[in-house]
Amino acid sequence: MELPRNSSPAVLRQALRQQVLDLHPDGFEETALRIFRYQAQYNPVYSAFLSHLRIQPNQPQRLNEIPYLPIQFFKSHSIYTGQPPEAETTFESSGTTGTITSRHTLYDAALYHQVSERIFEQHYGPLSNYHVLALLPSYLERNNSSLVYMAQYFIERTASSYSGFYLYDTEALTQQLRTLARLRDGRKVLILGVTFALLDWAESIGYASFLKDLPDLIVMETGGMKGRRREMLREEVHEELTNRLGISTIHSEYGMTELLSQGYSEGQGLFRPGYTMRILIRDTNDPLDVKAPGIYLRTGGVNVVDLANLDSCSFIETQDLGRLGDEPGTFYVMGRFDNSDIRGCNLMAL
Repeated sequence: MELPRNSSPAVLRQALRQQVLDLHPDGFEETALRIFRYQAQYNPVYSAFLSHLRIQPNQPQRLNEIPYLPIQFFKSHSIYTGQPPEAETTFESSGTTGTITSRHTLYDAALYHQVSERIFEQHYGPLSNYHVLALLPSYLERNNSSLVYMAQYFIERTASSYSGFYLYDTEALTQQLRTLARLRDGRKVLILGVTFALLDWAESIGYASFLKDLPDLIVMETGGMKGRRREMLREEVHEELTNRLGISTIHSEYGMTELLSQGYSEGQGLFRPGYTMRILIRDTNDPLDVKAPGIYLRTGGVNVVDLANLDSCSFIETQDLGRLGDEPGTFYVMGRFDNSDIRGCNLMAL
């Protein structure tokens, strides 16, 4: 679908929003380039960034030719495009005392809900087939966590009286799992947890033989030690959790305050991005040297295209280190740049 010519930012936004909702994989790059030109013209911060690089909106013709906005701009600037709808909420990243946190305003909750639900269900099936138990204590203690916002929506979509949040009461979580093991209602159980809380729970549970009565149990870590435990490699965390819980695989979620799309790993740390997301790898020594999709680079900086960021910026240069997987579109997160802040949202630093 062509964009309406000589239209106002509001008309352009509505057309692009529909393209995001109707997105087919074959049309990803074309839609991304249209969003780039829209944001290059109507996003004040991104436009100034491009101007400093002497990049014109019609210049890039491929994803790797687009300049990616350093994620640190979300700490120092208000990132918005055009005249978005009235703000619904503002997400804020976690941070240690004295650190400057990222802020990302959500202007279109309906778009975010539809995208996040579609991404999850493309990976795992309908939310109505799940009980979702969210073990997110450090996030629940704040009122502006994007992860809690997403989990709350997922819990509502399950329409299950057994779904819910858990703060530090790991015993209550264990008892709920025992109840679900006896219930056997055909639904799967998803435990979505921050890493340190999952480790605390696994240590407290003892011999968890009853988990064998939950054959479709999914334990999904979102990363993050929050200073509560020593930093560990993802492989170490997964090994400890599988050994203590007696399950074969730990799943993972990749997302952050600055992104509205997610990626999911069904094990071994191999992530598959959501349908509105693409991962590119840049040279660690030259941030403007972004490899074309599918070009293998052993390890580099992770750049993210997130089309759900229609009202902010869809082209983000993160401080994560990663590499592409052998399967097209997949990726691994290896750690973080040494000089970057420990974000603790969705990955464990090396």
